[in-house]
Amino acid sequence: MRRPTARMRTAVAAGLIALGAALLSPLAPAAAAAAAGSGAADPVPLPVADYCGGQCSDILPPGQNGNATLAQILLHKAFGTMPAHASDQLARYDSLVAGYPGLTDAKVNDFFNNASFGVPADQVESTTSPRPDVTITRDKKTGVPHIKGATRYGTSFGAGYAAAQDRLWQMDLFRHVGRGDLTPFAGGALANQGLEQQFWPQAPYTEADLQAQVDRIRTTEGERGRLAMEDAQAYVDGINLYRTQSKNGRYFPGKYVLTGHIDSITNAGEIQPFKITDLIALASVVGGLFGGGGGGEVQAALSLLAAQQKYGLEEGTRVWESFRQRNDPEAVLTVHDGTGFPYAQKPANPQGTALPDTGSVVAEPLVHDRTGAATAKEAADPPRLLGPSMSNALLVSGAHTASGHPVAVFGPQTGYLAPQLLMLQELQGPGISARGASFAGVSMYVQLGRGQDYAWSATSAGQDITDTFAVELCEPGGQSPTRASAHYLYRGTCTPMEKMERTNAWKKSVADPTPDGSYRMQVWRTHYGIVTHRATVAGKPVAYTALRSTYRHEADSIIGFQMLNDPSYVKDARSFQQAAQHIGYAFNWFYADSREAAYYNSGSNPVRAPGVDAALPVHARQPYEWQGFDPAANTADYTPPAEHPQSIGQDYYISWNNKQAKDYGAAGFGMGAVHRGDLLDRRVKQLVSAGGVTRASLTQAMAEAAVTDLRAENLLPELLAVLRSAPVTDPALTAAIDKLAAWQVSGAKRKETAQGSRTYAHADAIRIMDAWWPLLIEAEFKPGLGAPLYDALRASLTVDEAPNAGHGPTGSHAGSAFQHGWWSYADEDLRMVLGRPVADPPSRVYCGGGSLSACRDAVAAGLKQAAAATPAAVYPADGTCAAGNQWCADSIVQRPVGGLGHPQINWQNRPTYQQVTEFAAHR
Repeated sequence: MRRPTARMRTAVAAGLIALGAALLSPLAPAAAAAAAGSGAADPVPLPVADYCGGQCSDILPPGQNGNATLAQILLHKAFGTMPAHASDQLARYDSLVAGYPGLTDAKVNDFFNNASFGVPADQVESTTSPRPDVTITRDKKTGVPHIKGATRYGTSFGAGYAAAQDRLWQMDLFRHVGRGDLTPFAGGALANQGLEQQFWPQAPYTEADLQAQVDRIRTTEGERGRLAMEDAQAYVDGINLYRTQSKNGRYFPGKYVLTGHIDSITNAGEIQPFKITDLIALASVVGGLFGGGGGGEVQAALSLLAAQQKYGLEEGTRVWESFRQRNDPEAVLTVHDGTGFPYAQKPANPQGTALPDTGSVVAEPLVHDRTGAATAKEAADPPRLLGPSMSNALLVSGAHTASGHPVAVFGPQTGYLAPQLLMLQELQGPGISARGASFAGVSMYVQLGRGQDYAWSATSAGQDITDTFAVELCEPGGQSPTRASAHYLYRGTCTPMEKMERTNAWKKSVADPTPDGSYRMQVWRTHYGIVTHRATVAGKPVAYTALRSTYRHEADSIIGFQMLNDPSYVKDARSFQQAAQHIGYAFNWFYADSREAAYYNSGSNPVRAPGVDAALPVHARQPYEWQGFDPAANTADYTPPAEHPQSIGQDYYISWNNKQAKDYGAAGFGMGAVHRGDLLDRRVKQLVSAGGVTRASLTQAMAEAAVTDLRAENLLPELLAVLRSAPVTDPALTAAIDKLAAWQVSGAKRKETAQGSRTYAHADAIRIMDAWWPLLIEAEFKPGLGAPLYDALRASLTVDEAPNAGHGPTGSHAGSAFQHGWWSYADEDLRMVLGRPVADPPSRVYCGGGSLSACRDAVAAGLKQAAAATPAAVYPADGTCAAGNQWCADSIVQRPVGGLGHPQINWQNRPTYQQVTEFAAHR
């Protein structure tokens, strides 16, 4: 970040003075809240048991405080100052990159927070009582709220109040994202356009739809449903009290002023009240981002057709299946004891598949009627601020640990925003006892964290809970339909599609100088989901729709989270699994207490009709609908809990969004013999084999995997074997090979030479690999596949996702890497060329047409070209980094949402929120 100039400092200082004493000297938020609660009786202390014995730790960068006032934002811009607890976890998170080799159990909390319950008396920073029946205590080190309620209402109220203290602006922002009207609220910046265009089409709702979901939980989920909605109302009440107090006291987030919602001088303006339906809108964003799975069947169909056109029907299908890798026997598994959980497998005799006619597919347009800034060229494809970052988990059973108790290191990769999507909290009240992380705006319960004698976490599972249906189009008057028709056949009746629209207009502001503009977003909703494409099938016009099983059920999972927070419900691994069964989103859930480690895969997995192939579009006809399908509330029959991947007491568990278990059909491409989960599995397996695993050693395994290049660790040995299959006589090629080999032998890490050097060890080898990989894949596969099929397969699975690969699904500076890529394809193909065994050989060998010498020539040509590429060419300049700056190109950036900037940190392929736990005792 550039230092502010003297002229800028002077101008900002003058602006601050002009705002007047009323703005610069309001009651501090904590003091004002304490004043509001003064005179109230202290809540009755609740006895809280903590069986972790000081061995529970967590971390969530950059910091707890996400509400910067206008004065704090302006001072930050002028002088680089930072509000308390806005960035105080970032350096510790970053320093693990350099510090993990020397990690011991005693040093874990040098890099993590102490996640014990409560706050020692000498560590209390502030105490607030927004109501007589709740106290919010914040600790000096991190400012995390420890919320203790004498009543359940007070506990949930306190959770809402604390959430507003820490994330009011962000909660407001994301309720607008969920409703698809972000740009009128926050401005027309490309990132804002991208967010509303990314999320609203996945979960478009009317206000009546949102309320219907609230009513459904309250009336159909029994006592727990009623209680959940009472908790949600108390939570909203807490938010609204802080909203009112902070507005009146002038310590509300400064972004409300900078975006024009409140006048900085008169305080005129309003922060709109929150309501329960806002929580449904927020949940749709969180669930859509991290808990979805499946979809993409139209693109899968296009790549299948391309394969069939090149090779013929039978051979083309075999080729496509080898890339689809539905059930690769070499794929790394979370349940690795051989237990199978058949789901979404390829049917022996497919029924109802609806492949489009060649060349007929057209994507359904979302944005219409652009004006002003919305007509700019770059607005046609706005960036996505949030991508599918995924998560990881490492657990070892007590039989293999030094203490005899299970050890867990786990957490979600939720990207890097400032403030974070997640926030830390401790909740203690009737029926609630937990500490951990929750998504701001839906944090009435801890969603990932620890209870009194257990901890839990999740990774995105991504199993297939979204299907694509081909709805046959019609015209109500009996005329011939076209691809543009707005009616479709539903069980034999010509039925109108429901048009859903958002007309968004914005004006430039201090926070967002994007010129005025507007556009209209439009989607068509059917009983079979949202229209995504139009095409013809066997000459008949159809609309392809995406139907997600959790659509219209965005907050149903609240019941499962309520159970996870309830110490009277979760008492062991089995009751944990039963709680997770109430979560409809597709997640892998992990659990550890002092006795057992366990796993359960949640999700509303629809029961499909016999013969339906979940990997491809299916006709929207009653015989091929989900079993028990009722479109009114989007309900169906779901696979019973016993059919979900699960385990208790396995020797160890790892997950990095890999395949869950044998026979559990992968929802997308890329679940083959090489996966980033291998980086964890290899290391944890070695630890388990040696025995005596500790919190430190398991954290080291995670941290080492977090800085390791998957391509170099898993693929370089095979590539070097190909290159060295004949004498290498070219000096430039020899030098490149030697550099790559030395890097691979040293551990294939992308890590600084010394802490703070901002220069990688083996920098040349890393540059060569980054330049080489796309060239290598193209040289290996494109000649054999041909351009049309190669491009169609690349559309289903991107070739590369290196840390600096801005073209990948997660974008640049996002941390998460190596989830999506052609690693397995290259690995199996190279082994075939080298004559090495492959458990499920692909139908064809591509590198050099199967000739080792021809493959070597192709691989060597790409390597020589890559070796000659300059750093500036490999790492082009972006808005953060100068051209050629390798470390910077990889670095993680906390993307500003609340008006504050933060330093770049080292690349780590690591959970954003992370726990390290080892319970010493049990109730």
